[in-house]
Amino acid sequence: MHPGNNLTRDEARRRAALIQTPLYDISLDLTRDSDSFTCEATIHFLCQEPGAESFIDFLAPSVDSCELNGAEVAKEAFNGARIKLGNLRDANELHVLGTCAYQNVGAGLCRFTDPVDHKIYLHSQFETFDAHRMFPCFDQPDLKASFTFTVLAPNDWIVVSNNPGQAQQVAGKENIKRWTFGATPKMSSYLTAIVAGPYHGVRDRHGDVDLGLFCRQSLAQYLDPDEIFTVTKQGLDFYGQAYKYPYPFQKYDQLFVPEFSAGAMENIGCVTFNESMVFRSKVTEAVREDRANAILHEMAHMWFGDLVTMRWWDDLWLNESFATFMSVLAQVEATRFKNGWVTFANQYKAGARRQDQLPTTHPIAADVPDIESVYLNLPACCGSWSPTSDRTPFSVACSATSNSVSMPTPRSRTFSPTSKPDPVETSRPGQSSGSRPRA
Repeated sequence: MHPGNNLTRDEARRRAALIQTPLYDISLDLTRDSDSFTCEATIHFLCQEPGAESFIDFLAPSVDSCELNGAEVAKEAFNGARIKLGNLRDANELHVLGTCAYQNVGAGLCRFTDPVDHKIYLHSQFETFDAHRMFPCFDQPDLKASFTFTVLAPNDWIVVSNNPGQAQQVAGKENIKRWTFGATPKMSSYLTAIVAGPYHGVRDRHGDVDLGLFCRQSLAQYLDPDEIFTVTKQGLDFYGQAYKYPYPFQKYDQLFVPEFSAGAMENIGCVTFNESMVFRSKVTEAVREDRANAILHEMAHMWFGDLVTMRWWDDLWLNESFATFMSVLAQVEATRFKNGWVTFANQYKAGARRQDQLPTTHPIAADVPDIESVYLNLPACCGSWSPTSDRTPFSVACSATSNSVSMPTPRSRTFSPTSKPDPVETSRPGQSSGSRPRA
């Protein structure tokens, strides 16, 4: 890990008070046959204190060029993880051209070669602090922004992002297509996503929401879209009524990706899952119940976590635990899996109580002074969660030492909405809300 690749809460607060309304235009060239790709980014943002200095996060092998308001930024301003920005104006334009590295550690833009047919697949994973491995950004949850992506990719690839995309052949290059994705609603950087490769896809529609399922071509014969789409549609109906707010984004794609570092991740409109949930042999009803729970957990985040988002990672416990609560509630109320609370009590609440008796137990809502501290607290807010689990138990966020499950009181003042909803009303559990961790 780069020694400078850590963001403190104090740095984030200072930057959030300084930087306003960032807009990102990101172009990625994924056509290289190498371990790297090119990123070109133009970022517009306002500064509350003209003349001040700040920084933008960018963890990359090299910055090939960087200009701030038309003036070249000195090479020394880039330390491998950040670019220092000095003498900011009221309104600023930053242009960065850099070479980024593909990852195989489950963070950033990950690259996988299928051992069956040798096809290459990419997927991104950014929570908590890894979007800046793919493009320069103010990589903290409360600096929400609109993102526009343009991607150059091989002709036989599909590229999926948060918004619907359109592909056009690049003039003079028969083997390359340009994928363009319109500006997203305001969202946190860790919720952006790019998934690319010769994925097998199946499409459906529910009301006015386009649905998609994707997996590697070599797994296409095992994908069971009927069951997954059924749970998805039941979940969309349930949450729209429970939150009293319809699904807030343009589409809902679910992608089963290889070498995924977690169980699933709630990227807006582009949810990624560990491909172990594509069953290659007959499985038990309990395993299918577990997958349904993962689908509903990530969907719960579309409202609670994505539309309305924590300001800082000390509220990750609430984000995750509430989504788990909502996913079990949705299972029992809206799907065929009626024993969700039995599974919850036996598998997760009991495990949480065991952890609470260990000398390593600590408060659920812990102090998180920097990014490196986030996962020190994750077992407390997620019970027996591990990087390979597919859901995060709500149990510890319930009263782990009592005999009854009690809802935690959300600190709703610390959540920042993207637009319409009142942050206080949206995050109150009176209507049932959501939480999440899969990454």
